[in-house]
Amino acid sequence: MKHFAKFAAACAIALTASTVGAAADACSGRSHDTGTALGAGGGALIGGLASHSVAGAVVGGVAGGFAGNAIARSEDCNRRTSHYRHRDRDYYVDRHGHRHYYDR
Repeated sequence: MKHFAKFAAACAIALTASTVGAAADACSGRSHDTGTALGAGGGALIGGLASHSVAGAVVGGVAGGFAGNAIARSEDCNRRTSHYRHRDRDYYVDRHGHRHYYDR
């Protein structure tokens, strides 16, 4: 039980440390706390189980938090598109300004 308490404390520290940078970004204006928290929790779990130590859980939690935040930002920013119709062909413009036509 003592080992589990250390592991839970390490997970809490890792989660707190990794959610600090989970602020809103310029793409959507939304927070990415959920992605950061899921990444930190998963990273802490994997790091703790792989290394059998509290330090591994902390390192895994911090790394997972950063990875989860980056994935959440990437997914959120890539969704910003505008849909148009030109000469009976539908297309969308991605965030880089490139047109992508739909197949018929």
